[in-house]
Amino acid sequence: MSQQDLTKGSVFPTMSWFALPMIFGNILQQGYNIVDTWVVGHMIGPDALAAVGSAFALMTFLTSVLLGLCMGSGTVFSLCFGRQDGRQLKSSLCASFLILAVIVLFLTTASVLGVDVWIVFMNIPAQIRTMTREYLLLVFYGIPAIAVYNFFGAYLKSVGNSLVPLLFLGISTILNILLDLLFVAVFAWGAKGAASATIISQYLSGIGIGGYVLVREREVRDAFLHFHVNTSSLREIANYSVLTCMQQSVMNLGILMVQGLVNSFGTSVMAAFAAAVKIEAFAYMPAQEYANAFSTFTAQNMGAGLKRRVLSGIRCASATVVLYCLLASLLIWLLAEPLLLIFIQSSQTVILAEGIRYLRIVGPFYCGIGCLFLFYGLYRAIGKPAMSVVLTVISLGTRVILSYALSSRQAFGAAGIWWSIPIGWGLADLTGYVYYRCCMRSGEKGPKG
Repeated sequence: MSQQDLTKGSVFPTMSWFALPMIFGNILQQGYNIVDTWVVGHMIGPDALAAVGSAFALMTFLTSVLLGLCMGSGTVFSLCFGRQDGRQLKSSLCASFLILAVIVLFLTTASVLGVDVWIVFMNIPAQIRTMTREYLLLVFYGIPAIAVYNFFGAYLKSVGNSLVPLLFLGISTILNILLDLLFVAVFAWGAKGAASATIISQYLSGIGIGGYVLVREREVRDAFLHFHVNTSSLREIANYSVLTCMQQSVMNLGILMVQGLVNSFGTSVMAAFAAAVKIEAFAYMPAQEYANAFSTFTAQNMGAGLKRRVLSGIRCASATVVLYCLLASLLIWLLAEPLLLIFIQSSQTVILAEGIRYLRIVGPFYCGIGCLFLFYGLYRAIGKPAMSVVLTVISLGTRVILSYALSSRQAFGAAGIWWSIPIGWGLADLTGYVYYRCCMRSGEKGPKG
């Protein structure tokens, strides 16, 4: 479980072996989400499924702030590791932790105090507002645990150790599933039981991985024992983290706005969307994690000055992600109904039909989101995180505008929301590719071979 130098070895095996634990970790996480959705949908009912689905969209937005900060910091850690600059790495760790602590305090306090504002903003139907509020108030208290896990996980991944985060996530996921079944199926605590299971497992994984890193990683332990932040580290961390945070936040804010529009169509569409999104996240998740591994690979090699190796990595990652997404699209098209029946009872025909329509519209275009993940990872790693923000604004801006425009027309209805998703991906991919070609021609800082 040692550090892995991604600047050596054949490109495809090196990147793929590093990516595999990250992919398996996300499979575990999505596996928990599926079990959670199944438990809620079958043992509590469609109203609870709609409530938890809406809360999930909100929590994804809030935690995206923390994830963005940690992803940006992880890029800086990778650059320092590639340069073999231990002193700067320690200072960057301290700077990142300081920024993260301030954001966590603000985010947790604002979320708990503003829970009613969120419920109004998301257009939660009246019949499930109480249930949604109770669920949210509990899961908000898990925000610090999410931050701790992602901070230490980002450090480990940045130095080539993607296995340990997987192990702690695996333990947390198994506990989460067991507690879910206990609290909801046995104790009948309803949505509050699902929320309780979530925060208990989150704190276990956060405290566990934090303790592991402090005991096993001398550089991290020394950094915290002699806590020091210099101006250059703070500026570099802020540059990467704030922009990556902005990219993640804009992306998930757009998704949250779309969730509010979905909610306006009633609980049947909400439940269908909640189930379909769980399946979709599972389908394209390996492409997302491969892109994150590609980003770490690129950052380490940029730090070491190996730009030709970066170019080889781009070709390898692009081919791998596109091939995977084509396969995922085919499987989702063929298995849309049986997959939805995992969460939705066969008697709920309206919900089932809407879920199938969503997957059949969006599923064929997973190459679009796969390539977009690669662009996010590339521009973050080569020192252009602002471009990731631009691509996110294009993708989500298009999605939000078209969702509201098309869904208001009787000919489209909720399907207008579904069609806006791949259109947004396509426009962002086109922009990302054109900008990349411009960088190659102009010789700007980037992966020019």
